[in-house]
Amino acid sequence: MYINSFLTVQQMNINMFICCTDMNKNSDNDNLNVLRTIQKKPNSSQRELASDLGFSLGKLNYCINALKEKGLIKIKNFKNNKNKVNYIYLLTPNGIKTKTSLTLSFMKRKMKEYDELKAELKGNK
Repeated sequence: MYINSFLTVQQMNINMFICCTDMNKNSDNDNLNVLRTIQKKPNSSQRELASDLGFSLGKLNYCINALKEKGLIKIKNFKNNKNKVNYIYLLTPNGIKTKTSLTLSFMKRKMKEYDELKAELKGNK
């Protein structure tokens, strides 16, 4: 019984990992939001970041690990901290480039949506 529930949690975590690493619109937005939040608050704990983003702690952990594997962020321990669970999250140069690219893609999508809505409203008058 315990093994089955562990597999279920493991399968859920794999699904969250796939969601964070797929290059679809939703994960692009998630990745962009994670990169933005990390850049604004690099000293935040994962719990604080998850709360700020509205993510579960597990989803954020998998997103952070995926971003780390892609080389978009670095994770460092605070060297002189007795509590070794504290980390700092830093965007790499590639992470900054990706964040910029995701921001531009997001803005292009929103501008296109705006133009479509404006044309639709104009057509209804």
